Amino acid sequence: MILNKSISIFLVATTLLLGNDAFSQQQFRASVVKKNITPSNSQQLLGYQARKSTSIHDSIYHRIVAMDDGITQFYLISTDICILSPYQYDKTTARLKKELGIDPLSVWWTTTHTHSAPEFGPPDVTQVFMAERYLHAFDTVYTDMTEQLLIDGVREAQKNLKPARLGTGWGYSQANINRRAQNMDGKSSLGMDPDGPVDRRIGMIRIDNADGSLLATIANYAMHGTVLGGNNMAISGDVQGIVSEYVEKQSGAPMLYINGAAGNLAPLYSGINTSVLTQFNVMLGDKILDANKKIVTSPDITLNVGALTVETPRRKDMGWPVNMAKYTRTTKAGVNMVLLPIRFFKINDDVAIWNAPLELFCEISNEIRDRSPFPFTFYFGYANGWMGYLLSEKEWERGGYEPTVSSFTPAADSDLKEAVVTYLKGEMLQLAPRTKGKKSKR
Repeated sequence: MILNKSISIFLVATTLLLGNDAFSQQQFRASVVKKNITPSNSQQLLGYQARKSTSIHDSIYHRIVAMDDGITQFYLISTDICILSPYQYDKTTARLKKELGIDPLSVWWTTTHTHSAPEFGPPDVTQVFMAERYLHAFDTVYTDMTEQLLIDGVREAQKNLKPARLGTGWGYSQANINRRAQNMDGKSSLGMDPDGPVDRRIGMIRIDNADGSLLATIANYAMHGTVLGGNNMAISGDVQGIVSEYVEKQSGAPMLYINGAAGNLAPLYSGINTSVLTQFNVMLGDKILDANKKIVTSPDITLNVGALTVETPRRKDMGWPVNMAKYTRTTKAGVNMVLLPIRFFKINDDVAIWNAPLELFCEISNEIRDRSPFPFTFYFGYANGWMGYLLSEKEWERGGYEPTVSSFTPAADSDLKEAVVTYLKGEMLQLAPRTKGKKSKR
């Protein structure tokens, strides 16, 4: 299907359709697992300049939720690291398929984007535009250990599935701010823009045990993990990790922090010190807890997964990592293209979630949400890898940091939006017969 001259979409059929009578015999199940991935030795921290940790401020984790509606299994992973190479995602999910029989399309691996966690796996895209930062090799021992803990965690989650209930909702927090400061000459620089685009919605998923007690919370909020700043030398989950731990302590159940389109969104306080971290427990953590209490859950849940690939031009002056050769191609006209993998997850008839391996500007996901036919449309960012910043078209004209390091062109804005919206209004809606009459409680 061709949407315009610069987009090609390759649809992957991943859903089994089943009659309602047969499906009614199935039972929704879920589980949650938390694995500590804090290293025992000094590590290169990813985010800002190259620097090695000297201490540990707080522990970092894999948090894993498994869901199963009797036909489709789905695994959502939130890891307290900055970014993940698509190559590393492919390598790990290949192991999951071989060892546990799990289809990679059903594994979403997101990162919280803390800038105070160890480097993990090969740098790939970041090394293209920051070669001088990566004069050292990445730590294969830590990477292998962390990968194994993820495999172990998914295995445990698969084994521990039990009858459950699920519900969705919205929360709201003013803990973030646009970070594209506007200068008098119309150009941008890193800072704060209180008048710039933001996304302050919290996309909420609550999973309960069969008896109605809380099993896990999933909170989707867009914000950089940069409270501690570049002078910090301590390993930390930053604001995402601190808020997750706070919510877990207050609620008695694990919480997965899933970042959103945070490419141009900073925490309200950036680069300060550890003293302000706990203020986010009030600004964001309490808002998550309040929203979670209002969600009504149901055992009547169906799941569907889907995928497409969006082709969009790659910058002529930007190289490409060898590890990621499968994510690019050259047209007959000699144009280098990025093959951008997009995933979709549908819960009943009213929840549509999409992800991308991007540091996306929030106005793009905001527009997709506004145009979506689904009342709950969430964007899960930093997912299944990282291919860098994807800016809104008009922000390219304002310059600043992000355009200098992006592999994309201004065309990527409309290419991505039209592809995702077309899928939401087409293929996603066509899955409705399987979930006829089934609505998420809201």
